[in-house]
Amino acid sequence: MLEAVLSVGRELDLEQVLRRIVEAAVVLADAEYGALGVVDQHRLSQFLPVGISEELARRIGPLPGGHGLLGELIRRPQPLRLTDLAAHASSQGFPDHHPPMRSFLGVPIRIRDEVFGILYLTEKRGGAGFDPEDEAVLTTLSVAAGVAIDNARLYHESRRREQWLEASGVITRTLLAGAPSGEALSLIARLALQVSLADSAAVLLPAEGTDSLLVEVAEGHDAERLGGQVVPSDGSLAGLAARTGRPAVSGDIGNDPRAWPIPAREGEFGPLVAVPLVAGERSSGALRLCRLAGRPPFDDNEVALLSGFAAQAALALELARHRAESERLALRHDRDRIARDLHDLAIQRLFATGLTLQSAGRLIKHPEAAERVGRAVDDLDETIKIIRSTIFALRVVGDGDAEATGLRWRLVKAIRSASDVLGFTPSLVVDGPVDTDVPDEVADQVLAVLAESLSNTARHAQARRVDVRLSAGAEVTLTVTDDGVGMGGSAPSGGLVNMRSRAQLHDGTLHIEAPEAGGTRLVWRVPLASGRPYATESPTS
Repeated sequence: MLEAVLSVGRELDLEQVLRRIVEAAVVLADAEYGALGVVDQHRLSQFLPVGISEELARRIGPLPGGHGLLGELIRRPQPLRLTDLAAHASSQGFPDHHPPMRSFLGVPIRIRDEVFGILYLTEKRGGAGFDPEDEAVLTTLSVAAGVAIDNARLYHESRRREQWLEASGVITRTLLAGAPSGEALSLIARLALQVSLADSAAVLLPAEGTDSLLVEVAEGHDAERLGGQVVPSDGSLAGLAARTGRPAVSGDIGNDPRAWPIPAREGEFGPLVAVPLVAGERSSGALRLCRLAGRPPFDDNEVALLSGFAAQAALALELARHRAESERLALRHDRDRIARDLHDLAIQRLFATGLTLQSAGRLIKHPEAAERVGRAVDDLDETIKIIRSTIFALRVVGDGDAEATGLRWRLVKAIRSASDVLGFTPSLVVDGPVDTDVPDEVADQVLAVLAESLSNTARHAQARRVDVRLSAGAEVTLTVTDDGVGMGGSAPSGGLVNMRSRAQLHDGTLHIEAPEAGGTRLVWRVPLASGRPYATESPTS
């Protein structure tokens, strides 16, 4: 007995402690079979048998869940000793392939005032039943087992808490180091999967423009299928957690009406927990963990630790977002300052230099020297235009900015919109002062022609690459080149007529070319009215 108690108490791994308890009980009571059932919410969440081979266990089928005679000790946690267990009123018989059992002895294992589990023994060797001495020995062992289990559980919880804290630290350091949010979300899912010993982990965030949640990242079992799924906020445990700001737990989602059918195959997952990603009072989504059907459910301690990890991760994400916003605002202030300095200092000095050269040009008698001064004035003119275009670009921070109205940024938005239809993003090159020298009415025509051209390419060209180039000088030129099958005899005449009419409206032209490498090149040109910012006549006139 002493050796059994010492053997049980030496272990700190909870799984090993439970197995040692059953093995010691079988030896002390001289039983053929033994088992330990862990009680959770009036049912057996775990069942560890001893004396039955793995092959026989597979043939018998699912492990007991705490019904019939085994559930009798859950309902009435007192020692129970029977000579013939089949004669008990709660007995429901045995499944197929189960070995015959007659004598029975069961005692509860308590930790403080909590019934942790039930220790079962059957088939006393020699054919006799279990006697009061066996019951006393098993009751004594159950007391020592309760202490050993409590120690192992405390050690296990301490180690798990330490692992969750380490995982939270990794997330915080990664985000503060400037990692992209997508990388951070993947890390959150991956660490949660590892520490919780789950089979699937996913981070769900609000889907833009809907009341649903989008699986931004998924890790573990069937991650490729689960990633990118849209989960309804109503009718899903993840949505429940995100809405209420409280964990949502299910022991078996296959029989839980609150659960949304996330498995790729029916009955694939069993236990599930979803915890909110809450920073302050705002919930921004949920972290969802699943285990395969048949595995232990998530207990209260696991849910509490996971909730703390999710809250810490959400806070780190929020801090990283605020830092990125601060950096964006600082960058905007810098861009505004640079634009202001360029306008107030550089352009004014160039303007004054142009006026000086223009005045000096009138005094130069040598034709070649006068021509060179004139070219210098023209160069200053172009330089001022380029600087002004740069100033406009600097003052535009992004697509969502109210100032993003220049042609350059309208082109970027048009390219992004077309990428959904094309299946890829065309390249874009902008050359010259398109924001300053292209009138609004011509800019509108450029965008219309670009949209028509990209639409034709998507519908007819079968292209894998499209290059867009817009240049502004004496004329504005839009060039769209693709590597598709070419126009051949199936050119979309209506679209060409529209684009040519838009060019002719401003005395421009439209040309369709076939590059040597294949594909199609569209060249749309419209002349621009010339003028200098500081003079109305040439210095050499």
